[in-house]
Amino acid sequence: MSLQRIVVALFVLGLVVSLNASFEGLFAQAGNSGRSTLVGSAPTWANSNNYQGPADTTSYVGFRVYLAWNNPSAVEALAQAVSNPHSPSYGQYLTSAQFRQQFAPSQSQVGMVQSWLRNQGFSVEYTPANNHYVSAEGTVAQVAAAFGTSVGLYNVQGLTLRSPSSDVNIPSSMASVVTGVIGLDDSVQFVYTDHTVGDAPPPPAFVSAHPCSSYWAQLQATGFTNPYGTGALPFTPCGYTPQQIKGSYGISGYDGSGQTVAIIDAYAAPTIVQDVNQWSINRGLPTLTANQLVQVVAPGTYNHPEKGVFQDPQGWYGEETLDVEAVHGMAPAASIIYVGAPNNFQDLDAALNYVVDRHAASIVTNSYGFNTEILPLGYIKPQEDTILQGVVTGIGIYFSSGDNSDESLVQGYTTTDWPASSPYVTAVGGTSLAVGATNNYLFETAWGTTTSSWTGTTWSPTPGSWLYGSGGGVSRIFSEPSYQVGVVPKSVFQTQGRTGRAVPDISAVGDPNTGYLIGETQTFPNGTIAYSEYRIGGTSLSSPLIAGIMALADQAAGHPHGFANPLFYSLAGSAAFTDIVSPASTVAVVRANYVNSIDGSAGVVYRLRTMNQTLSLAATRGYDDVTGLGTPTASFLSALT
Repeated sequence: MSLQRIVVALFVLGLVVSLNASFEGLFAQAGNSGRSTLVGSAPTWANSNNYQGPADTTSYVGFRVYLAWNNPSAVEALAQAVSNPHSPSYGQYLTSAQFRQQFAPSQSQVGMVQSWLRNQGFSVEYTPANNHYVSAEGTVAQVAAAFGTSVGLYNVQGLTLRSPSSDVNIPSSMASVVTGVIGLDDSVQFVYTDHTVGDAPPPPAFVSAHPCSSYWAQLQATGFTNPYGTGALPFTPCGYTPQQIKGSYGISGYDGSGQTVAIIDAYAAPTIVQDVNQWSINRGLPTLTANQLVQVVAPGTYNHPEKGVFQDPQGWYGEETLDVEAVHGMAPAASIIYVGAPNNFQDLDAALNYVVDRHAASIVTNSYGFNTEILPLGYIKPQEDTILQGVVTGIGIYFSSGDNSDESLVQGYTTTDWPASSPYVTAVGGTSLAVGATNNYLFETAWGTTTSSWTGTTWSPTPGSWLYGSGGGVSRIFSEPSYQVGVVPKSVFQTQGRTGRAVPDISAVGDPNTGYLIGETQTFPNGTIAYSEYRIGGTSLSSPLIAGIMALADQAAGHPHGFANPLFYSLAGSAAFTDIVSPASTVAVVRANYVNSIDGSAGVVYRLRTMNQTLSLAATRGYDDVTGLGTPTASFLSALT
């Protein structure tokens, strides 16, 4: 679909407004025979151009019918009040029980939905305590009959995906209650983890190649030309340790005692405890105490069979390892609850609702997202409601901003990623960080990388081809939140050609070429399964690092900060953040890669990796759409306290 058609579609649906205004009234559209259409419930990719044929009517579908909060405007108003440092209600969060009592759908409303589903032949599986959804299962034939639509198969990005062929409809008696249905289509197969480098064996081994440096520019890449200057280029760091990152950001004095951080991913690494403990020993950090790390699966989730090239349990093992070791590295005494969906179909939404409704933690980090905002409205709205409950009950929800910069080279147009673009989450961008020999801060740039290969005499191509970088930009579906007014410069909007919620909010190191050293059990080519360590990055690193640092901030303050964006933006331009700006000249490193990914027996290749190559985004003074307000400093914890 062309950019023009997408923009027109969004405006026709009335999306470019504030959160509740964005969604109220969009779903229930009166139809004939006592039925109402859930407008925007079918994804845009379910169109005639992609149609392959009808779906198998006997195959099973697991889905969730989401119910709206009662008095949604009051929910959003309360979310703003408890998060605004200038409000008399600041920090006066509701408990989960109080939220349910005031805003959750009633038992009669839930009962109406459950009864209808059963009458349609579905098996009703689970409803959480906040009555936010009813999960059910049935056949494609039952879905088509109950929701008044055909169900087809569509060829999208090399995948065969199931979806209703048109917007679904429901009895008009439920139209004021139901906000969306998640799981009827396969949109969630487009979820990506933002890191670079079911049941499944340990992932194939990867080892960071040598030479590499213990700290920035420890080793110089002599014998290689420098197309960006006269001096020798440095070899990339082997991977920073927690001590190096905390030292460079000036974070000290706290360990996260008494705090709990939740991590939401898919699957669960079977060796995570032993890996974290070995990694901690190697770093000189405390190992996990009994029950300090708990892995759970949210009830009511589905154990669907694997399908599609994006179903990658081994890749998610690395994601969990990165997330846990990043949080533990920043806050080694904090408790961690890992909520893993049994797959990355539609169960990530249930995992987030589990953490929020049970208040399992005061901080949640999420290292995944969609590299677009073009999703069914009925998919976005229910999860925005979950996020709002988190805000009202004092939970800070952090999402990585994505690893494709402005997405123009992936999607063909500039867009932010969702859920990072939600105005009620903190979007965390990535930087390239130089740490000195004494764990001191040397410099930092926005993360955006081009790559060139060494031919033996020169780098080709020069300039290199663009590879990856910190996600950012301006939302197409959410208007500018009040906390960004007067802080986000209008030039950001003018560059994007629209006004809306700007992403990211804050940043931390994310560049894989100045990344984090993690340890994980891996499978080597000879069949050996062993623990080893390697460098990794992405905004999947940035988000859990910030989550861990916020655990320290909560400990220092003696209370949770909840949704911290209004507080962060009130500190714009202060000593709490390092303002990241573009360097005067291009910065680059030489990266060695093993040809076989594990050792030098098959040879070593060399890549030239640059920094601050950010496509249409730009690191500027003040707020910018690559690094947000900036990265933490030694004043960060005290400023929040």
